Amino acid sequence: MAFDYKKEYKDLYQPKTMPAIVMVPAMRFVAVDGVGDPNEEGGDYAKAMQLLYGISFTVKMSKKSKNPAEHIDGYFDYTVPPLEGLWSMGEGVPGVDYAHKADFHWTSMIRLPEFVTDKVFAWAKASFAAKHPESDVNRAYLFDFDEGVVAQVMHKGPYDDEPATVAILDDYARSQGYELDLYDARRHHEIYISDPRRAKPENLKTVIRHPSSGSEGGLTFSELLEALTGRTILAGFLRMRFSSRAASSAFFRTDQVIVAVFGL
Repeated sequence: MAFDYKKEYKDLYQPKTMPAIVMVPAMRFVAVDGVGDPNEEGGDYAKAMQLLYGISFTVKMSKKSKNPAEHIDGYFDYTVPPLEGLWSMGEGVPGVDYAHKADFHWTSMIRLPEFVTDKVFAWAKASFAAKHPESDVNRAYLFDFDEGVVAQVMHKGPYDDEPATVAILDDYARSQGYELDLYDARRHHEIYISDPRRAKPENLKTVIRHPSSGSEGGLTFSELLEALTGRTILAGFLRMRFSSRAASSAFFRTDQVIVAVFGL
């Protein structure tokens, strides 16, 4: 059976409609940057979709190649993950203004399996370009995204109704002692679980994430451990241990962590 990221990582792709604070691990994506209204027919966003899905399915279907040289080391069958997008209104402007879609700055992306190396990605781009010379494959790039701590919620309904859900999400984050951490490198993030071509607007499911940071005195587990031990390696190991799906938050009060970890 094909590996399905949505099913294996339900906390990241199938959250509840009640907000939560989660730690998102580092992932690798194929990504394309652009500007403009995603609803523009035949526009830049539509061209980006062709690139993203074309390269993604080139990787997935490599298993059927009759050329042994195109078989990928470590390959496992998988379902292509859902489309994702990072959104802003331009450099230095946090958040999104839904009333001015033509001014959207976006990075559209699709998660890649762990076996996709730089070499595999270069092959996939070249292979897709050979079959679709009209596409500007140079726009597509590998994006290693370590998102970290976010406030997350499932929005159900039309995309234009998202502002109400975003307001609830942001209020929840603040109520839990977090501050929004929106800037150029950490943007409004959406994951499109539903296919808008098939689902009715009222049935669309979209995961919304807002990057967050701890409030006064808040530290990440890894930051605290590095401060206490001075050992980045140990902190990195424990970061992996505590960023599992069981960890719903990566930020803790310093005194709480010391008590919890060291029994002080």
